[in-house]
Amino acid sequence: MTVARISELDRRTTQSGKSSAGRWMIEFEREDPLRPDPLTGWAGSRDTKPQVRLNFTSKAEAIAYAKRQGLAYHLVPAGAVKLKLQAYADNFR
Repeated sequence: MTVARISELDRRTTQSGKSSAGRWMIEFEREDPLRPDPLTGWAGSRDTKPQVRLNFTSKAEAIAYAKRQGLAYHLVPAGAVKLKLQAYADNFR
């Protein structure tokens, strides 16, 4: 059974706006293990599902999609945004 991870997109520290806040994304868990390629030595797999990322405007839409497709899923909320407030003069202490 395919397992999906539904996660809330983090706000980047360089973004001050909130237009992309509350966005959710579905990513698929890897089913086949990574194996080293004998020629290049790079790790690879035949499983292409982890390359697929689907974006949704709300958590409810993402969950509804997972249920419609018969996917097992788990939710990953976004971490808290931590800002370090400092004055410009602090750079020269």
